[in-house]
Amino acid sequence: MDVFLILLGLVILCGVAYIVFKLSNNSNISLEESHEKKSEELKQMKNILSLEFKNLSNEIFEEKSKKFSSNNKETISTILDPLKERIQNFENKVEKSNQANSEWNGRLQEQIKSLKELNLQMSKEAENLTHALKGDSKTQGNWGELQVENILKKVGLKEGVGYDKEKNFKNEDDDNQRPDYIVNLPDGKNIIIDSKVSLTAYANYFNTKNSDEKKNLLKDHVKSVNNHIKSLSEKNYQNLELNQPDYILMFIANEPALGLALIEDSQIYDKALENNIIIVSTSTLLATLSTVAFMWKQDNQNKHALEIARQAGALYDKFCSFSDELIKIGSNIDSTKKTYSDAMKK
Repeated sequence: MDVFLILLGLVILCGVAYIVFKLSNNSNISLEESHEKKSEELKQMKNILSLEFKNLSNEIFEEKSKKFSSNNKETISTILDPLKERIQNFENKVEKSNQANSEWNGRLQEQIKSLKELNLQMSKEAENLTHALKGDSKTQGNWGELQVENILKKVGLKEGVGYDKEKNFKNEDDDNQRPDYIVNLPDGKNIIIDSKVSLTAYANYFNTKNSDEKKNLLKDHVKSVNNHIKSLSEKNYQNLELNQPDYILMFIANEPALGLALIEDSQIYDKALENNIIIVSTSTLLATLSTVAFMWKQDNQNKHALEIARQAGALYDKFCSFSDELIKIGSNIDSTKKTYSDAMKK
């Protein structure tokens, strides 16, 4: 009986031990499986979050890139559009300038071709005028000034820019001096024109039919020209506060009057040059002033070209600076992407 109870107790004890062991073993297996399951879920959750974060980052980066690209286009357009417009304006100005030069050259050729007719016409008018003047030197001087001004305007020079009329100066003795015309050159230099040669003797020469009187009047005409050369030389216009050559242009409005004086005294030109004076007629003055007008046109074109080049250079410098900034921004973006990539790998 006692042995039976002992055996029964052992059996019960073994059964209990087996049950406890089984339960313990099942519990360990369950905890392991639960841990593995949670670990797998965490891993999946990490992958999902990583993927979502990556997608979100890519969307943000793509949106910023599009916005940056759009801003770049607007900024570049803001810089390049004015340059394009200025270049187009410059091309238009050059085209207009070339067209104007072509037209101007054509007009000059026409002027040269018609110069002979013009001189003949002016000579006839001058002869009629000298007959009407009857020795009035002041009126003759005014008429000479009018002829000079007509030529100045004919070639396109404007008063106050291309020339000045009777501008007042003070000489060394503080006396007033007023040259008839001062022609301004683009480089700041000047040319003085005098137009007050008396043609009284020349007019009287045509008014008389007596041969002896004609001879005397012709001598008086030559003397009048020589006297004016001397008088003009004594004014010392070269000493005025002007940036001018050493010579002065002495204008004789009536070419036949100049021609007649040269026939009588062929040394007139040489005498004038010795006194730093160049005698000019309508044709030679027209050619001289046409050259001056052309110099002004060329100077204006050069100034426009230089200004366009200056502005284009400034815009180019801005564009280069902007390009450098774009390169820096690109480098920063690459660095940011690398930092992000390294962070996601951790």
